[in-house]
Amino acid sequence: MNKNNHQIDFKLMAAPLQGFTEAPFRHFHAMIYGSEKTISYYSPFMRVEKGETRRRDLRDISSPLNTNHMLVPQVIAAQANEFRVLVNSVLEAGYSSVDLNAGCPFSPQVHRGRGAGLLGAERALEEIADAMGQYPGVNFSLKMRLGVSEQNEWMTLAPVINRMPLTHVTLHPRTAIQQYSGELQLDHVDEFVNEVQHPVIFNGELHTPADIENVRRRFPLVAGVMAGRGLLMRPSLFVEYLTGCEWDEAKQRIHVLKLHNAILNHLATTLCGDHQVLSKIKPMWEYFAATFPRKSVKPVLKSRTLTAYLSAVAQMS
Repeated sequence: MNKNNHQIDFKLMAAPLQGFTEAPFRHFHAMIYGSEKTISYYSPFMRVEKGETRRRDLRDISSPLNTNHMLVPQVIAAQANEFRVLVNSVLEAGYSSVDLNAGCPFSPQVHRGRGAGLLGAERALEEIADAMGQYPGVNFSLKMRLGVSEQNEWMTLAPVINRMPLTHVTLHPRTAIQQYSGELQLDHVDEFVNEVQHPVIFNGELHTPADIENVRRRFPLVAGVMAGRGLLMRPSLFVEYLTGCEWDEAKQRIHVLKLHNAILNHLATTLCGDHQVLSKIKPMWEYFAATFPRKSVKPVLKSRTLTAYLSAVAQMS
């Protein structure tokens, strides 16, 4: 496979974040930032619970809000049987693409052999690779880290990854024990791209259009980028990159508030009571706050009623 061919169509992907990038965020982000045809969105990972696919995960990928964007359901599994349950659910929901999470660094998942824990379970990964072969019509992809605790653990797994029928591999160049802190291990990216026979997508610390351009310049064989936290903090990130025109803070804030208000209005019509709505919308400010002065965000976070919350948000306009 000639990886140079992939540079004609550089991919932009929105990473999944549990609790943040469900259908309402994806739908309104695509609508407000015009991302329907330019970005692939990945669902928060779907998992098996009591022997079947968790119902709230199925509701997310089955939401009518998914009709305006390209969605790839992501699954997390510790072994092949779990993987098959999840893939079957994705297919029944009408999708033909599945992304396997081998990158989640959170201890409860890793200790159970899921997420980045798969990188320490070569046999389980081999069995999942075999299971992929049972679904010839499915476009599989893989999101992973360099390893659980060591930066070169991926090298042992490269032969397994290479025999998987994958459209691409997304690499976050940290280990699981690093979580989301510490330096990206960029020295390993070129070797990874050369050893892995699938197109490679870069993920990690993409906060500005210049960050994306720097990745392309340093790693010319990378086929695209995936942004998660960076896109939540700067929802216009991909639009700015595509147009080559950076937005000033005023324009960024106007659009973040449009996105926030659209999500809030949806939640207010689908959830019951102030507490439910606030418990869902207030955590978004963990990321949206990056665009606003700290003093204007504080009253929003301290609000205890929806009325007080709306008043605080109105002061940010």
